[in-house]
Amino acid sequence: MSRRPFTAVLAANTISIAGSSLTLIGVPWFVLQTTGSAGRAGIVAFCATLPVVVAALVGGPVIDRIGRRRVSAASDLVCALSVGAIPLLHHAGLLEFWMLCALMAVTGLVHTPGLTSRYVLLPSLAEHAGTSLARAASLYDAVSRGARMIGAAVAGLLIAAFGAGTVLLVDAATFAASSLLVAAFLRGVPAAEPQPVTGKVSFASYRTELVEGWAFLTRSRLLLGVTVMVMVTNGLDQGWSAVLLPVHGDQALGGPTTLGLMVSLFGGFALLGALLYGMWGERFRRRTVFAVAFLISGGTRYLVAALTDTPLPLAVTMALAGLAAGVLNPILSTVVYEQVPEDLRSRVSSVSTAGAELAMPMGGLAAGLLVDGFGVVPALLLFGGVYVLTTLTPLVFPAWRGLDRSPSGISRTEPSRSGSVPAASSPRPSAK
Repeated sequence: MSRRPFTAVLAANTISIAGSSLTLIGVPWFVLQTTGSAGRAGIVAFCATLPVVVAALVGGPVIDRIGRRRVSAASDLVCALSVGAIPLLHHAGLLEFWMLCALMAVTGLVHTPGLTSRYVLLPSLAEHAGTSLARAASLYDAVSRGARMIGAAVAGLLIAAFGAGTVLLVDAATFAASSLLVAAFLRGVPAAEPQPVTGKVSFASYRTELVEGWAFLTRSRLLLGVTVMVMVTNGLDQGWSAVLLPVHGDQALGGPTTLGLMVSLFGGFALLGALLYGMWGERFRRRTVFAVAFLISGGTRYLVAALTDTPLPLAVTMALAGLAAGVLNPILSTVVYEQVPEDLRSRVSSVSTAGAELAMPMGGLAAGLLVDGFGVVPALLLFGGVYVLTTLTPLVFPAWRGLDRSPSGISRTEPSRSGSVPAASSPRPSAK
């Protein structure tokens, strides 16, 4: 057994996600600084997330053929180049708005396959490290949450001190570091290398593999419900992070430093929530924990932001929402790893991620148009109301009882094994 590959993936994910948090705050603020338009910020968010859906949908078979280590390393390297080009072109006076949209589209296209590659490796790496799957999933999510917390805080300070362009350069450096870690420390790990392919490589065989992932996902009413619910909430959260929170931060919270603090509070308490669930979460029914946590972590942020123009009430709300949000991904990740055989994991994860992210492009665009047309408060109230209604579904539909059932022969505290009973995969909520 060796912990080095597992540690390397955790480190790479930490660095990459911390950099993504810089972009999460830096790009909207860069657009608002250079254009002064919430609508244009929404258009940039649309361009950045539309390719994510395409990449997630078709990426699974590609990941298996090329190899998870290679895809992850190449993904972060391309992200480093595209994100770094934005401030460099702006400094040279060459950056046009369409260029910004195109560079963000490239980042969105290649970033998701890299995240998926590391995500689907987790069961194999946990087994080699001698740790349980539930604890590995909780640690993986906790580290990711911590990275978002640090990245958001650093982003707010860097923007206030040096401007949004510096944040994007730092983000490019984090992507490059993540690429090097994966390329160096996952070499020789069987699950990270290209997977054996039976039969002739062709479009038909590729389509067959993609259909396998889709069929596996849609076999369960539970996972159909999860996919639709997370699709809606991810779209709303994209509008929140790309437009609503930055505009509210500019108008009412005092600028990028306070904005970074809000995101950091959410990330820090989400880290705590993930760690607490890793220690004690298996004692409780998943459905109950999931439903209550989603209700607390969702629409509350929007409604409080709409009803207050001072930082303290929203800061308290972000902390409580983050604590609840920290338990969501470990629950869904554990269900996925229990249910999906290793040889289908990349395909199923890609299809489920594509479904969960389907509404994200429209979320950012709709938020920008609503703010320009009606103001930030009506937009916050509308998004928050839809969020609350959506997160009531686990309490209403019987299919959600399946969250509490694990397949026969698989312990909730042991790593899943290839060939486990196939039910379906479940997507992951966004980081909010």
